[in-house]
Formats: sequence, structure tokens, C-alpha cells
Amino acid sequence: MGAQRAPAQEQPDMPDGFGVAVVREDGKWRCAPMRRAALTSLAAAETELREIRSAGAVFGLLDIDDEFFVIVRPAPAGTRLLLSDATAALDYDIAAEVLEELDADIGPEDLDEAEPFEEGDLGLLSDVGLPDAVLSVILDETDLYADEQLGRIAREMGFADELSKVLERLGR
Repeated sequence: MGAQRAPAQEQPDMPDGFGVAVVREDGKWRCAPMRRAALTSLAAAETELREIRSAGAVFGLLDIDDEFFVIVRPAPAGTRLLLSDATAALDYDIAAEVLEELDADIGPEDLDEAEPFEEGDLGLLSDVGLPDAVLSVILDETDLYADEQLGRIAREMGFADELSKVLERLGR
């Protein structure tokens, strides 16, 4: 007998959204799509980003269901993370993984009635052109969807065209 594929319904729920790896090398930005697994697993996102060979900065932008985003920036001393909405941990495993990795002392009871709030390192992109104060302003724009906030980040940092090309290829 040959190997059989698992039926589609046995696959974990895959959120809508996208993952984009961003690289800054020799003064130029490059963007590339990430595998869909990055949307459900922080470990998968970190592994994929660590596999990118670059002498420059590497980080990932993960848009989950246009509800929230995660910025993942692997570094030798440990991965730097930012979760745009900590309350998403009530409904999304990857958001809960980020809070756990951040060692955030936030339980479900703290999130249940809370207004959305960011958790993590606001300065994780400050050395590549996005001051923490600017990122904070973007996060405070709660009338924007996560993909729109990521677009603002890309514009502020100078890679909006590269991001748009990848998103077009992904049909977004």
C-alpha cells in the first residue's frame, strides 16, 4: 500500500493572513513570502527566518486574520518579539506562544475584558529605521487592520514597494 494523505479536515485551522520575511542588506530591502506554517507556529516562523542567510537585519511580519500582527526578529541573544494585540492570545495559539516566549505575566483573566494592547519589544526595529515612538503611534491607530498597520511600518521604513510586490504575488 502507498502512503495516504491526511484528509484536509485533519489539518489545523489555518488563519487567513500572510507572513513576509524582510531583509536589509547592503542598504537595500528584500521581501519574500514565508510558509503558511509561520502563521500558526512561532517556532516555525523563527526557524524559517533563521534559515535566511544574510549579513544584514532579518525579521518577519506575520499578519493573522487581519486581526493582529507579530514581528519576529531572531538574534543570537534570543528572538525579539512584538505582538500588536495581546488579547488575541485568547483565540490564537501563536499569540499565546508569543506571550509565553516574552514571559509576560498575563493570564486569560487579565485578557478577557481588556482593551487590545501591545506586548513585547517596541524597539525591535529601531536600529533599522523604525523608532519605538513611531511604532507606538502606528499601534495606537486601532481603526486600522493589521495589514494596514504593517503597510504603515513598511512605508516608514522604506520597503513598501517590496512588500506590495510580495502581497500581490500572494493575492492579497
